Amino acid sequence: MFSTVRTVMTFAVDPEASARWWGELLDVPVKLDVGDTGAAYAWVEIGGVEVGFHPMDDERNPRGGSPVVYWGVDDVDRIRERLLAAGCEHHRGPLTIEAGRRIAQLRDPFGTIVGIEGP
Repeated sequence: MFSTVRTVMTFAVDPEASARWWGELLDVPVKLDVGDTGAAYAWVEIGGVEVGFHPMDDERNPRGGSPVVYWGVDDVDRIRERLLAAGCEHHRGPLTIEAGRRIAQLRDPFGTIVGIEGP
């Protein structure tokens, strides 16, 4: 069902500044995606893992909240339904990030937010 950890997401007041700090520290390029609302998601890739910085949201994703680990899956919809049937609750998504890449977040029965990522 799960393969590798693909993304670790944290929440920041200024995602681009956070990513640039890590990019400079680790000497890796920063990638940036600005949505329709003007909110930026910025990330660096380290050892094949995307370390992302998402705009904080006091209600759902406060700054300093736990990072969200995204597990690579072979079918976001199928695995999401399996997790819901097993007792998880919907948190957000599914969202299409780019062609062939989708994500969703669920809350497990103990309150931990987990992410899944794949086609």
